[in-house]
Amino acid sequence: MAQQHTTSLRLRLQYRFDNLVAGGTTPLIGWLALACLAVVVPASAVLVWADRAAPPTASGRLTAVWVSVGQTLKLGGAVGPPLYVLASVTLALVALLFVSTLVSLITTGINGRILALRRGHSTVLEAGHTVVLGWSDQILPVVSELVAANANQRRSAIAVLAPRDKVDMEDEVATGLGGTGRRSGGAGATRIICRSGPTTDPTALARVSPQTSKAVLVLPPDGDSGDAHVVKTLLALDAALPRPRGTVVVAAVRDSRNHLTAKLAAGPGGHVLCADEIIARLLVQTARQPGLSLVYQDLLDFDGDEFYTAAAQGLAGRAFGEALLAFTTSSVVGLLHADGRVVLNPDPGTEIGADDRIVLVSADDDTAVPEPAGPWVDEDAIVTARPRSRFAERLLLLGWNRRAPLVVEQLDEFVSPGTTLDVVALGDGATLRAAAEAAAAPNRLEVAFHSGDITDPDVLAKLDVPSYDSVIVIGETDRETMTAPEPAAATTAPATATAPDTAPPAFAPEPGSATDDRTLVTLLHLRAIGEAAGCELPLTTEMSDDGNRLLAPARAGADFIVSGRLISLLMTQISESGHLADVFEELFRAEGSEFYLRPVADYVRTDREVAFATVVESARRRRECAVGYRLRARAATAPSYGVRLNPDKRQRVAFGEHDWVVVLAES
Repeated sequence: MAQQHTTSLRLRLQYRFDNLVAGGTTPLIGWLALACLAVVVPASAVLVWADRAAPPTASGRLTAVWVSVGQTLKLGGAVGPPLYVLASVTLALVALLFVSTLVSLITTGINGRILALRRGHSTVLEAGHTVVLGWSDQILPVVSELVAANANQRRSAIAVLAPRDKVDMEDEVATGLGGTGRRSGGAGATRIICRSGPTTDPTALARVSPQTSKAVLVLPPDGDSGDAHVVKTLLALDAALPRPRGTVVVAAVRDSRNHLTAKLAAGPGGHVLCADEIIARLLVQTARQPGLSLVYQDLLDFDGDEFYTAAAQGLAGRAFGEALLAFTTSSVVGLLHADGRVVLNPDPGTEIGADDRIVLVSADDDTAVPEPAGPWVDEDAIVTARPRSRFAERLLLLGWNRRAPLVVEQLDEFVSPGTTLDVVALGDGATLRAAAEAAAAPNRLEVAFHSGDITDPDVLAKLDVPSYDSVIVIGETDRETMTAPEPAAATTAPATATAPDTAPPAFAPEPGSATDDRTLVTLLHLRAIGEAAGCELPLTTEMSDDGNRLLAPARAGADFIVSGRLISLLMTQISESGHLADVFEELFRAEGSEFYLRPVADYVRTDREVAFATVVESARRRRECAVGYRLRARAATAPSYGVRLNPDKRQRVAFGEHDWVVVLAES
């Protein structure tokens, strides 16, 4: 009961104080003055009466109390005639009011300036910095890679502009990077500066000073209108940047139909990536070459080896094949001609021009130093590749989204005649029409569509998944409003049926969380199927969120194409070197050369240790560029999972019969 009474009394006092504060300034000043006097006057009296040197008379002591009160309250405490005391107190009050007002005005001005800065409306006065426009799930991968890229630079800065609260952006970046927004590198620190404002307003763009930056990255926001927002941002940026511009502009759109529009908005010198085409291409390449996703991950992030260009120096006038062994600690893969053309894996007899640059894979831009590796070539270890015949395959595609028709189109370019592709997806009308159109174009690939829920274990069990040569799992949203498929089995619908006259509607961008949730469930069932069959399923999986990849129930080193992270890595690479846009365009187009993992036994003998220079020479004779290898014995060991790119050509390696060589070769 006592505790209840104490609590009740405390609440009553708090309630009365709240009412006092709510009553306005005048009563609040009055009560504060009374409270102050109630403390100061008794305390001053105690001090006077306790002082041994205090006046002996009562009037003297009262005067001493007044002096103590005046000094404590900064009223002077003057002693003398009443008029003199009144004038002294009045002047003290006027001075106190003036000083208080001045302090209040200064405090208000400072607080206003602080609030304005915290709103993120001030201008960034930097030069040579990187500007990031927009906010999406790609922001953290982009910023973290830019920080890694600037690790060997002093006073680097990243300016972010987005229509969000500045403090919220800073907190999210600091939390995501595990720091305070100021990340230290080897030679200094990268400062991350956030500004708030619409990226489609040229006036707001001026807050991050794009005209003095070295690169501008335009991120596609989440939602159905993401590509349209990118186009409007590029138009605003074109108005804000003077021409000719020295700033590298990099943007990304999701839908391939918006790619040309975005390129026109970016203007000359702008680089626009099409996420759908790149993801589809890499899904197909990885499905054809297990382990290739690890190679691209190592090439595209700044933690390992990346693409760089180096001056030809003493190689001018010599054949490209000679350049392959001209660098001991870098791997040559192509030429950047003086006219801007990029040729990957050119003919070994191609002459290197005086103004050409060498495209190579290296640890950093300052490690591409010419040093002959020819003396380490072991001629006796080079072998002739055994002929390998191509054969028809059985492929399985689980799920259907906006990128699925591109996947089917890309698969048709690589497979042998007679190869079959079974597609299993939720069979609403839009999916059936899109599948029919996708199946009508291929001439080597036989496509069949099966309507079914890929998260249903019964549907997966009837497919005999272990019998397929390759399985691709792509993101698919759960369309509850569609006509539900038969629960007992997957209904087969030949995709070669006549398509309706009306074109299939485009799929809206799939929410990353929803698609990944269904993908994780599908992978759980596929893992159970593989364990029951006692085999390892050849899986290639598409995911939207890199965080969900860590939750995926898959073997260590499995192939995942994380769309958001992959596009982020490509954008940051191009922002650091505009020439790389042409390198990646050449690498991802249908024609030309691409990366392969091929049996090492086709290149060198496996009964002895050989220097990697021997592998490079053997690949050169096959008109290929060797850039690394993968060891099967370490395929499940993190973090590299057996992949080693750009090894020192003097390094001796004991290859096994089932190891692979990473080569850049014609498709």
